[in-house]
Amino acid sequence: MSERQNRREFLEMAGAALVAGSLPGSLGARRRAAHSVVAPEPDLVVIGAKVYTMDGAAPRAEAFAIKDGRFVAVGRTSDIKALAGRRTATIDARQMTIVPGFIDCHNHAGGTTLLYEVLVGNPFEVEFVTIASIVDKLRAKASATPPGNWVEGYFFDDTKLKDKRPLDVHDLDRVSTEHPVAVHHRGGHTSFYNARALELAHVTSTTPNPPGGTFDRDSTGALNGRVTDRARAFFDGVGTRPTFTAEQRAERNRKGLAHISKQFVRYGLTSVHHEGGDLEALQDVRARGELLHRVSYESSGRTLDALIAGGLATGFGDEWIRLGATSEHTVDGSFSERTMALSTPYPGVTPPYRGNVTETQEDLDAWVEKVHRAGIQVNCHANGDVAIDMFLTAVERAQKRFPRADARPKITHCTLINDDLVRRIKAVGAVPALFTTYAYYNPDKFVFYGQEMMKRCMAFRTLLDAGVPAAAGSDFSPGPFAPLMGIQGMVTRTGWDGTTWGPNQRITVDEAIRVNTTNGAFASREETLKGSISEGKLADFVILADDPHTVPTEKIKDIQIVRTVVGGTTQFQA
Repeated sequence: MSERQNRREFLEMAGAALVAGSLPGSLGARRRAAHSVVAPEPDLVVIGAKVYTMDGAAPRAEAFAIKDGRFVAVGRTSDIKALAGRRTATIDARQMTIVPGFIDCHNHAGGTTLLYEVLVGNPFEVEFVTIASIVDKLRAKASATPPGNWVEGYFFDDTKLKDKRPLDVHDLDRVSTEHPVAVHHRGGHTSFYNARALELAHVTSTTPNPPGGTFDRDSTGALNGRVTDRARAFFDGVGTRPTFTAEQRAERNRKGLAHISKQFVRYGLTSVHHEGGDLEALQDVRARGELLHRVSYESSGRTLDALIAGGLATGFGDEWIRLGATSEHTVDGSFSERTMALSTPYPGVTPPYRGNVTETQEDLDAWVEKVHRAGIQVNCHANGDVAIDMFLTAVERAQKRFPRADARPKITHCTLINDDLVRRIKAVGAVPALFTTYAYYNPDKFVFYGQEMMKRCMAFRTLLDAGVPAAAGSDFSPGPFAPLMGIQGMVTRTGWDGTTWGPNQRITVDEAIRVNTTNGAFASREETLKGSISEGKLADFVILADDPHTVPTEKIKDIQIVRTVVGGTTQFQA
């Protein structure tokens, strides 16, 4: 899609929003004080519930009323029932628990991958697979693929192998010697290649590592097939990949977005920050009535440049699709794949390795300042303490040159912190979007960092205590996006294997819900619009079969999502 199309679509979308009166500036007129007169006959009343509103003025309630997609009254069942008219629908929650709709502040929304690619791992749950199963799936793909064309697998997780050994080039040579073969780690920073792919890319055992990436080797010095971060660019343009017409691409993107939207609401997500993607397809899906969740659209590359050139800033759009921060501008490697940039070497690694920095400070400074000056919320991927330091330095310099109040720079991941970084994060008003499901899903990777380092990783307790509004970022596909899995991990810091890492970073159930709701709304500058069950806000909520506050903490992730409601409309029902 061209820059002109991007801008045109956003302008059309914003025009419609202005007509509907749904831009942020109109919210003041729509909010009602607790004592105000509610319009007759709400569209829907929900009664008999345990409502955790996340509204500090009234944290608990029994019921609420909805009119025109917004909460218009919140309170006791007896009071709310009295508001119902002949045409008012009623949901009796039968003492089930209701919380605001969950918000995921970092998601790659890869619906096309789920629909069309070979999945060699489970996208949503903890599941161990065998190397033989990966080889078999890719062989089947190779048998239907002309020689010279790529055969690729997705959602691979190196610590979810029953074989208890690494996948390597020899395994992938068993798939084919005529096809280039790749298996992509779900973390998005490492891939595994067969000998044919290495040959086509002219990568040999003597090829030096490029800046910000590695060609990994075995104990004899031979290539083992694992390639990290920027070194993967050597495989761009190598071999043959499927080509699609513009119409085919558009259809694939539409189907992928409609598919992933169904998955989001199935898990209770009502708002998701999309890392890029086809904006035109997104709006087509919405027009068809297949967009079930709200989108904070995060742009990069030519799309971002077009938005800047058109004078479009963060907040432009409406209640369903709104221009948010930039998509993550990558500063370092991956936590789950052990390539994030650390100030000290990775424990037990020989020769000493400190991860990959993927951006120079000079280039980062220039990019941050450009975006900051344009009034677009800056967002960088910074996992390790080195990368977080670099990002904060760039933001501090941009603010000094062009001060902007309440800029809320977004730090995606913000995994390994220290006291000085926390001080600087608070000083610049940054909003970290930390991994949430990792605490349960990825304990098998924490051993590579050790208990001492994990005390400073995914540091919700430290950040909240410092007054930093940390938000939830699943990073799907790298992590599952189930909010309840994330909440359980944040509360217990205990993984699927029963091990506990960094227990000092545990937070309460109420805090974990707030991270996934109120703080998520703050991260996208939408705190007056969503994030709590409050009069005047969008009627986004989730009905849970059990109360996360009272079930055993190790059972939180298993609570059934009974109903997901967006704007007063049920988008999922069990």
